[in-house]
Amino acid sequence: MQGFPGGAPDPQQLQATMLAIEQACSLIQLHMNPSEAEKVITSLHSSLMPYQVCRFILETSQKPNARFQAAGAIGDAAVREWGVLTDDNKRSLIIYCLNYVMEHASSPDGYVQSKVSAVAARLLKRGWISLRFLWLWIFMQQWYTSFLFSSLVEQSIRGIHGPNRQFAAINFLETLVSEFSPSTASAMSLPKEFHEQCEYSLEVQFLKDFYCWAQAAVFNTADKILNSTVTIPDERACSAALRLMFQILSWNFKHTVEHESSDAKINFGLRIDTINLKKFERSLVKPGSMWREILISSGHPTWVLNFYTTLRQKYSYDTLWGDSPIAVSCRQLIVQLCSLAGSVFPNDNGDAQIKHLMLILSAVVLWIEPPDVITASIRNGGSESEFIDGCHALLSIASLTTGSLFDNLLKSIRPYGTVNLLSALTSEAVKSVLNNQSEEETWGIDSLDILLETWNVLLGDVDADKNPISTDGALASSSLFKMIVESHLKAAADSAFEDTDDTEYFHVSVSKRDEQLALYALIARASANTTIPFLAQLFSERFARLNQRNGESDPTQTLEELYWLLLVTSHVLTDSGEGETLLIPEALQAGFPNVIEAAHHPVVTLSWSIINFSRQCLDPGIRAKYFSPRLMEAVIWFLARWVATYLVPLDVSRGKVSREIDNVGTNGSQHSRKLLNSFAWENNQGELVLDFVVLISMLALTTYQGENELQVSFIFTF
Repeated sequence: MQGFPGGAPDPQQLQATMLAIEQACSLIQLHMNPSEAEKVITSLHSSLMPYQVCRFILETSQKPNARFQAAGAIGDAAVREWGVLTDDNKRSLIIYCLNYVMEHASSPDGYVQSKVSAVAARLLKRGWISLRFLWLWIFMQQWYTSFLFSSLVEQSIRGIHGPNRQFAAINFLETLVSEFSPSTASAMSLPKEFHEQCEYSLEVQFLKDFYCWAQAAVFNTADKILNSTVTIPDERACSAALRLMFQILSWNFKHTVEHESSDAKINFGLRIDTINLKKFERSLVKPGSMWREILISSGHPTWVLNFYTTLRQKYSYDTLWGDSPIAVSCRQLIVQLCSLAGSVFPNDNGDAQIKHLMLILSAVVLWIEPPDVITASIRNGGSESEFIDGCHALLSIASLTTGSLFDNLLKSIRPYGTVNLLSALTSEAVKSVLNNQSEEETWGIDSLDILLETWNVLLGDVDADKNPISTDGALASSSLFKMIVESHLKAAADSAFEDTDDTEYFHVSVSKRDEQLALYALIARASANTTIPFLAQLFSERFARLNQRNGESDPTQTLEELYWLLLVTSHVLTDSGEGETLLIPEALQAGFPNVIEAAHHPVVTLSWSIINFSRQCLDPGIRAKYFSPRLMEAVIWFLARWVATYLVPLDVSRGKVSREIDNVGTNGSQHSRKLLNSFAWENNQGELVLDFVVLISMLALTTYQGENELQVSFIFTF
């Protein structure tokens, strides 16, 4: 190839180098003398002008690993020697890599072609700014824009040169987009501004075209796939095109013009700001109004949903089809379409966006409903990926809507709201986690994490939505919390006599446990008027059970249940604060507007019930019988959070509790708030509790010597 860098090759030297690289790759595969083998490979990557020998290896070697290393060496050398290569050299290297990928598109060693594609993308980016205007001038605006992309890549993507080249071209664009994204770009020892210029150029000038090409590839292959009775090569290309579309919609769009936020849009239940999720990266997809035609007006989401639904029906007999590349890629795109926001929708007070979310939810609900039937199928060996993706879709929709709109979206096609469905899904996920402790089956844990994050989005920001869910939704959350508590209590009792680490129920880390319990607490507070009395009843039953034993039976199971109840109740009644002054949760302050006497307030009743039980540890006989180090750890943890929430902050100058109560709500609600903020100090109760806390602290440090976990817990708690 004219312009290919490097001098005239010596055939014997080329052959010797290829054999050395092949042998080194074989030794690494066999784990024989890997250090010496790595030195040989490193010498190729670091050698001066290795292009001719790398080309020889790529075209001659029968060892895929050797070809892989040769491709990588071309990329490393070209970036390192970019300053000494001529423009013809640079252009020739890029053309060679692209031609190699296309000519070897049918090769079974796909990872080699992927590596060569990555090298082409890397070099194309390296010369994006410096060579661009030169190439535009040399080829009269035909090479860089029209020829390189339209002729060599676009035609292949549209399937003109067959499904194998179509797949190779799509894979190259996927690699190119990844290379131009700052978060996944290769190191080039260039300033940040260079990467930002490349990012801007690709986003503004090419990204939408790439999406359209991928869209066309899916359209052109869809009928063949749907009508074929066997797997065809077009399916691989279609999967790649769907994956490319997903990747493009995952781009961090920065150079779009957004219309001003509409108050009416907010009033109709759409969020306008990105929600910061605790465990998942989820950002709004805002490509701007220039993308409206291809993403919204053209009916693109409807087509994608119908395509997936038709495929799903076609392969309904195959329980594992959900894990196929085309199914996974299509669902990823659908979930990403959930996050579309901003000026890609018309400025119509949110009507188009709400219809868009309803459209997607109406299709996604088939992946996750009925929850009990689907989870049973998964436990019997079916695919779990569709179920998990459906949970992700709910999370995406929740992050774009207020609780009330989220709940109403499903009511257009079901007699119940989305919160009821979310409750049923969470219930099944909890059952799966508690009933299957196998490390190999993680779908229950994965789905539960997603669903609890969805609850956090709906219920975590009280100020943003004073009534986050409907009455029916509150009933559903109440039933869910009761099921969660009863299931965990059963699991705690069943594991009470297990001592080994691999069978211990509470095997998760403290931070993981607290994170999960805090999310359970949000669900409980959504219907505090029923869940707080429920917790009080459970404590009362177990206290009575201990009093009735009189030493005649083993209390271990009951104590283990109390341990878990103390943990979850402390989360329901208090927040962690995370370094700030702890306040009584707003949901508890507003949840009992009709209670006018402290003695009848469920929070007050529950609090004193637990504190009175805890006081019994001061009796040496009762302490020896019931208060194990494990239970004492939970007692201390509860007391620390409760004291910080209900007894402080103090107005030191007057020795009184200082709590600002906003003038909100009805008179009954206002009275209930004041009652909850002051009950702990009535009749000198606060001083008595503090005295008791001091005594129990001394007990923890003196009576339980050698119990490191308890004493460490005490130190960090107080």
